[in-house]
Amino acid sequence: MSTDPVAQAIDAARRGELIVFPTDTVYGIGTRPDDPTATARLFDAKRRPHDLTLPVLVGSVGDARDVGVLDDRAERLATALWPGPLTLVVRRTARSRPWDLGGDHDSVGVRVPDHRLARAVLAGGPLATTSANRSGESPATTCEELQAAFGDDVALYLCDDAPLVGRASTVVSLLGPEPQILRAGDVDAGVVARLSAG
Repeated sequence: MSTDPVAQAIDAARRGELIVFPTDTVYGIGTRPDDPTATARLFDAKRRPHDLTLPVLVGSVGDARDVGVLDDRAERLATALWPGPLTLVVRRTARSRPWDLGGDHDSVGVRVPDHRLARAVLAGGPLATTSANRSGESPATTCEELQAAFGDDVALYLCDDAPLVGRASTVVSLLGPEPQILRAGDVDAGVVARLSAG
């Protein structure tokens, strides 16, 4: 068995277990998206209502194209703002359509995070990932808080030395004719509108 924490995290996620890892916004808790038992485990640990769709983190724009249909607007936003704190809600591809992510089975929120550990873990494949906190609570900022929140529900905790104090990503829906901000974050709505307009 590898002693590399990143390799251990990748292996755990591939087994359908839950892992916690830092992103450029907040800590995420994630697992493989194509295993319904794994995503059910994530919903249970998070205590997240099943009608809320789990976002998917990926390691590159190319990986995002495998998960979601990126139209011209999405390509412009991805090129300019990924890696970074922007989640794009787009139509699912044939690959991701069978995934049980809860909620809407036609769309998916996808993001490329700008954090070295997150990108290293995502080199092993996409992960269904949500903020590492119980639903309704503030995201945990330290490994101690994370372990207190999730305990043995999580197979591996991959933590930064310093607390994470970012806020959740900006979420933009590209399902309609105009981009719609579903959640405000560090990416300004004006930037989204300008870039998506071409």
